[in-house]
Amino acid sequence: MLIYNTTFQVDDEVCDNFVIWIKESYIPEVEKQGTLKQSRFCKILSHRSEGSSFSLQWEVENSSLLHRWHMEQGTKLNEELMKLFENKVIGFPTLMEVIA
Repeated sequence: MLIYNTTFQVDDEVCDNFVIWIKESYIPEVEKQGTLKQSRFCKILSHRSEGSSFSLQWEVENSSLLHRWHMEQGTKLNEELMKLFENKVIGFPTLMEVIA
């Protein structure tokens, strides 16, 4: 089992709208396809004075399925994110393997 994590750095001025978009649009859209499962959306606790950080995690069976998801759906959703929030939201993906 793999965990596909994206850490987002979000400017204060768009933070509320970003959280709404992730919860009401992004997550439901990904869940429709069914490749990525068990979403976890977390706020990262930090001492930074500007902006907020969030982690969005999904379980995926293997890297081939993740690649297919990215080609079929992930790229389109990333384009939507960029269109809506421009450079006010930056995402950093990480793929992790569950050990225990």
